[in-house]
Amino acid sequence: MIVPKSKFKLLQGKGNLTTYTFKTAQAKHKFCKTCGIKSFYIPRSNPDGYDINVRCLNLQPMDLIIEKFDGKNWEEHAHTLAHLSKET
Repeated sequence: MIVPKSKFKLLQGKGNLTTYTFKTAQAKHKFCKTCGIKSFYIPRSNPDGYDINVRCLNLQPMDLIIEKFDGKNWEEHAHTLAHLSKET
């Protein structure tokens, strides 16, 4: 779930996070040092937002709007995600 940076606030656990970057070092993946779950990251497709692991949120599935995305061909379709991190 990608949201603008201004819409995300980490309430606790900041000291228990560590960062991992892949080859390009553009995306900043935040992991829990204890359990290893990736709770959120700054995606290279949306550096002005956060991609949040919805399994880390206290939400019901029916509260989410799911949009299909072609992850197999990510490079070709990443531009279609740009609107998700823009302020509304």
